[in-house]
Amino acid sequence: MEDIVERENLRKALAQVKRNKGAAGIDGMSVDGLSAYLKEHWPTIRAQLLDGTYQPQPVRRVEIPKASGGLRLLGIPTALDRFIQQAVMQVLQVDWDPTFSETSFGFRPKHSAHQAVERAQAYIAFGHAIVVDIDLEKFFDRVNHDILMGLVAKRVADKRILKLIRGFLTAGALEGGLVSPTEEGTPQGGPLSPLLSNLMLDVLDKELEKRGHRFVRYADDCNIYVRSQKAGERVMAGIERFLAKRLRLRVNTVKSAVAKPGVRKFLGFSFTAGRQPRRRIAPQAIARFKARVRGLTRRSCGRSLAQIVKELSVYLKGWRGYFGFCQTSSVLRALNEWLRRRLRAIAWKQWKRGDTRFTELRRRGVGRDLAAKTAGSPHGPWRLANSPALTMALPNSFFSSLGLASIAAQRSA
Repeated sequence: MEDIVERENLRKALAQVKRNKGAAGIDGMSVDGLSAYLKEHWPTIRAQLLDGTYQPQPVRRVEIPKASGGLRLLGIPTALDRFIQQAVMQVLQVDWDPTFSETSFGFRPKHSAHQAVERAQAYIAFGHAIVVDIDLEKFFDRVNHDILMGLVAKRVADKRILKLIRGFLTAGALEGGLVSPTEEGTPQGGPLSPLLSNLMLDVLDKELEKRGHRFVRYADDCNIYVRSQKAGERVMAGIERFLAKRLRLRVNTVKSAVAKPGVRKFLGFSFTAGRQPRRRIAPQAIARFKARVRGLTRRSCGRSLAQIVKELSVYLKGWRGYFGFCQTSSVLRALNEWLRRRLRAIAWKQWKRGDTRFTELRRRGVGRDLAAKTAGSPHGPWRLANSPALTMALPNSFFSSLGLASIAAQRSA
């Protein structure tokens, strides 16, 4: 605990909590108000941490939609508790992380989702062309506190830290004005939860290593690669029994499967078939991308095309930063074309009347006959967005001049 409350560790923790931002907890205090609060109250809080009497506050329960559908329960600790969790995590991670499996990639320094996908790709290329895709049922909500604390106690001798971590796990959750106890689970939303989840699932990693399996794990998403369907089904059954008996965790049989990697997704990616599998964007990820773009480019939003492009580009840059890792550039080019077609349809919709459309087309270099024919067309905006007149009036270079971020190498037009 002395290491946790050491000045430099606290400075780093405060800086990280501020970078992460995040919503206020049950006390309503924002991250921006944390520094002033600590200046006034830190001596008392520090003394409580050192004598083992600090009591974490309940988390604020919120629901957020999952990308794959449904709702995810988050537990938002107070800004103060997030700061203390971050300070604890920084000290424990230094000791624990070097002992974790090299094929565990989630929530770890110098590890990434891209590295996990590359490792999976290497296994497939080596001939392990069947994946045992394991999805743990509500993992963060179902973690057994006694099993988890037993694992922590094997690595931490300081009883004050053990009591504090138990306090974070059992602090309860405020929902609908009432605080309900938390008898299992690690609330998603606190800085300490990812490290605790890795500690829990390190037991699974060590078992898979002992059995000689080739696997990749990212948080609670675990893929094991084998050579045949029969071997995969045998592995699935064995791991299901192990998880239930050793960790009291259940496999979600609806979302888990033994199949070819090309029909499953892993961290948003899938793989092509053949001896040299290539990374491709999973169909579900493409569907989510298009749904998000549609939301950002609603035609009835009352914004100019320049405003729409500015807001859209923020999302596109982040998306490209992750999914640009794919090896199917033709998919990125097709999505780029789809994006520009959607923006042309918006422009056409905004021009509204036939005479305005004719004038805009002429002003942008379209011949009189083609402009008149297009302006008087009975077809809708989406179909006309792909017409010669619109692609001539609003070429790729026009969208580049507005600052539209490209998600692929752009060809001139």
